[in-house]
Amino acid sequence: MIFVTNDDGIESPGLTTLAQALESIDEVYIVAPDRERSAIGMAITLDHPLRSKQVDNHAWAVDGTPVDCVDLAVSALLPAHPKLLVSGVNHGQNLGHDIHFSGTVAAAKKATFLGIPSMAVSLISGPPYHYETATSAACRLAKLVLANGLTPGILLNVNVPNCPLSMIKGFEVARQDLGTYSATAIKRVDRVGKPYYWIGGERAQVDAREDSDLNVVKRRCVSITPVQLDFTAHHEIEPLKRRLNDENLEEDVEIGVELRNSDC
Repeated sequence: MIFVTNDDGIESPGLTTLAQALESIDEVYIVAPDRERSAIGMAITLDHPLRSKQVDNHAWAVDGTPVDCVDLAVSALLPAHPKLLVSGVNHGQNLGHDIHFSGTVAAAKKATFLGIPSMAVSLISGPPYHYETATSAACRLAKLVLANGLTPGILLNVNVPNCPLSMIKGFEVARQDLGTYSATAIKRVDRVGKPYYWIGGERAQVDAREDSDLNVVKRRCVSITPVQLDFTAHHEIEPLKRRLNDENLEEDVEIGVELRNSDC
């Protein structure tokens, strides 16, 4: 069984097209937000109960985030533990730093936490959207993952150039582009004179490495980036330990405790 979700909502054509394509591989179940929940990252709903509505034989709409959908699907709605989760097809890229904000990638992250091999699939911005290109790539990768699995704690972030399938030049394993976004706030004033803001930003820099995800899709190749859940900078552990020991922070902490316990 393949579990499909997204952050563009249950009525997204990218979701529908993806689910139909994956049915050629295995039985497909859909649990997705009841409306668009883009750029919401790993948000979960804690201030009200979740409600689901069955909209088809194997499909539910949930009034929550993409991560909510994964939690609810695995714990209550699906008849069995999925063999694979595919999140998408997202309307627009999830390249570089986008993965930190993307609801599409967040759903795949959550499923990976739950031990489900997962991938997020995004189509570089349109319209028009060449969904057939993205779903063809998704199906090829789904077969690969189902046959070989993924390393625990690893998911795939897949970005597909928005062009006819015949124009795709291949698949490339890519690094996350490390270019940054600018910080932008557009100030406006409402009818009663109170200010409000639209925030956003543009890519201020692009990673120069040829194997970054942004540069791979520019070559009309499908970009496949293995993403790890472990954020620990392991190479920094020992240097940080040495710096802490050199600065005698434990001694400073003891002095602070003594001061707090004194009468002064």
